[in-house]
Amino acid sequence: MSKLKIAIQKNGRLNEDSLALLKSCGIKVDNGRDQLKVAVPNFPLEILYLRNSDIPQYLEDGVADIAIVGENLLIEQEKQVDVVRKLGFSKCRVSLAVPKGVKASGLTYFNNKRIATSYPNTVKKFLDANGVSAEIHKISGSVEIAPNIGLADAICDIVSTGSTLFKNGLKESEIILKSEAVLASTRSLSPEKQAILNKLIFRIEAVLRAKNTKYILMNVPNEKIQEVSAMLPVLKSPTLLPLAEPGWSSLHSVIDEDKFWEMIDELKAAGAEGILIVPIDKMVL
Repeated sequence: MSKLKIAIQKNGRLNEDSLALLKSCGIKVDNGRDQLKVAVPNFPLEILYLRNSDIPQYLEDGVADIAIVGENLLIEQEKQVDVVRKLGFSKCRVSLAVPKGVKASGLTYFNNKRIATSYPNTVKKFLDANGVSAEIHKISGSVEIAPNIGLADAICDIVSTGSTLFKNGLKESEIILKSEAVLASTRSLSPEKQAILNKLIFRIEAVLRAKNTKYILMNVPNEKIQEVSAMLPVLKSPTLLPLAEPGWSSLHSVIDEDKFWEMIDELKAAGAEGILIVPIDKMVL
């Protein structure tokens, strides 16, 4: 039987988040610290632990069938691969940054400036699209040090919290693009491997859907059931269980976590009492 080969980052935060996702999908994973290739015992999957910057090329060549990789890296390398699904973690920005003392006012500041970056293609496209001409220095590694040693006037790098910029005397000036981890695929999948990928996507969808929703239980007067149900549109219909007290029912449904605090007052105003919110591990529709 064929195995679907998935590439993930060998070390770092994306590695940890990728493995956590796979484990949440019921896939048993060896940590792979001393191995570059690991077979999964309970799913037709083989994990390739690769250097992050190499993953897009392996994917385009078909050495890896799929990968969990930063969208920003795919954009930079411009490989012929398909993004199957955004995964909602490892979110970051690719941004231009300047020394704290610089009074940069818009993109015109970067005209005729030197910019150090590990993302030369991304920077060039952005500057060209905005009519800015600058000298781009490609650097691998610690880009933040470039202005301090006189190599560049500004940098372009990944920004998550901004703490690394702050520690190096820099400040974020312009956001070029926003990125997150994505599930990407080669364009040469066999029908058999596509079927395996579909099964994996089904599991991932169930896990990610559950992360954004919560199970909600509340006691509601029977005459208010229809009104309260209309506030909880996530499922087709809530579950109703009669309470021992006449005229009351226990209403069970799911709710978008982000919307709960927005509607809690409305639920209470409609007569809901004893409201409980419970985490959901998986959610299959």
